[in-house]
Amino acid sequence: MATAGTKKFSKKLEDNLEYIREKLGLDTNFDIILRQFKVGGKEIAAIFVDGFADGQTATLIFQTLLASKREEIIPNPLTKIMQERLPYIEIDTVDSLEETITQILSGPMVLFIDGEQEAIVIDTREYPARGPDEPDIEKITRGSRDGFVETMIFNIALIRRRLRDPGFRVEPLRVGKRSITDISLVYINDIVNPEILERIRKEIKAIDVDGLSMAEKSVEEFITKTFWNPFPKVRYTERPDVCAAHLLEGHVAIIVDTSPSVMIAPVTYFHHLQHAEEYRQSPLTGIYIRWVRLIGVLISFLLAPLWLLVSIQPEILPPSLSFIGPQEEMAIPLFIQFIIAHLGLDLLRLASVHTPSPLATALGLVGALLIGDIAVKVGLFSNEVLLYTALVAIGIFSTPSWELSQTNRLIMLFLLLTTGFFRLPGFILGIAAIFVLLIFTRSFGVPYLWPFIPLNFNALMAILFRRPVPIKGYRPAVLQPMDPDRSPPGEK
Repeated sequence: MATAGTKKFSKKLEDNLEYIREKLGLDTNFDIILRQFKVGGKEIAAIFVDGFADGQTATLIFQTLLASKREEIIPNPLTKIMQERLPYIEIDTVDSLEETITQILSGPMVLFIDGEQEAIVIDTREYPARGPDEPDIEKITRGSRDGFVETMIFNIALIRRRLRDPGFRVEPLRVGKRSITDISLVYINDIVNPEILERIRKEIKAIDVDGLSMAEKSVEEFITKTFWNPFPKVRYTERPDVCAAHLLEGHVAIIVDTSPSVMIAPVTYFHHLQHAEEYRQSPLTGIYIRWVRLIGVLISFLLAPLWLLVSIQPEILPPSLSFIGPQEEMAIPLFIQFIIAHLGLDLLRLASVHTPSPLATALGLVGALLIGDIAVKVGLFSNEVLLYTALVAIGIFSTPSWELSQTNRLIMLFLLLTTGFFRLPGFILGIAAIFVLLIFTRSFGVPYLWPFIPLNFNALMAILFRRPVPIKGYRPAVLQPMDPDRSPPGEK
């Protein structure tokens, strides 16, 4: 195995162990185990992290080695032990002490042999892991109930189960000088655009940091490099079926170990508006669900500013709609009421996150009923403000992408401010500013508003109307996939 380290092995076992003891603090760390024994007269040492090693597998390996006779391992003990005495599948060698330390801390067991300038890496890892339960924020009424977990190898297996394509690739990378976090680029080799893949790979390799404390979120901020643009440049999913569907379109999945969320890149704005539920129902039902969801997204950032606009400028309304707006003057300006109400709603949501589950429902009732009702009675809010705040909240929670829903909340607050201060011109200029930002936003070179800008009519219709799977014949042209036709190779 090729290694990047420079500190080479000594032929003396004790010298190598002394280096490992110093670097890993074996005298202090009780969970790093050093086991020394003789095999056929040869001094051998095994080092592993107690919490990562599978005890049964390690015991079987030790039993086999201890039963070996001298003539069974001499000469060339390293080669003979690997080829004849280790009844295990995942083994390799390492010739650098620095890489050896990385391997130990990553979980495998490392076997040192006196007189050899290489060590044997045995992958006996068994990470603590929960079951692949259905994700809370991507639930569906019908379909698979498995979801990604915090162990990367399990997540890859969940995707492979759905894509038995020989072109399926899992490319390993490591990031973080201290955390040495495992990252995998997952794609289908004969579909993905090589330029997009190389751009993502280059950005990940360029990450220079001591550790990725927030796992996938830290990676996203490094590779997108647009810190002040609130629109998400990657899509997160915790569903393996959603990830597999994107890989078949030509996207790249970025899996970070210790995270149950997989990043999909590149994406457009409209990728954040799609949900697996639409494809688990009949096409007509799927179209209905999609349109209801799109209306909810529009409500989440347009409804409150629009109502505010017609309330403070009622002359723009036709006489038939003159009933819209507050019927009496309030002490607090309407846009300030909206901002206070939405800040209170966010405060209530944050409080519910930190509230024990049995009390969360009670907290919601207190916030929604008591506080809201009393606020209206004392004249702090008008009834309409609370009504539209509730509708906006429903629209936010109906948005499939949690990241986009939070962005839409910021947009709504921005439009409330511009409309409250500048009325109709402020509303129009606020919408225009957001639209211009969307036009100039790119996700790894892909236009964020495609297929609306630049216009691709067929693709736009596929977004507005959920097509039946049998007639969905081509992959998204904006990704420029190597294989644009979704029909099997034998049918082209």
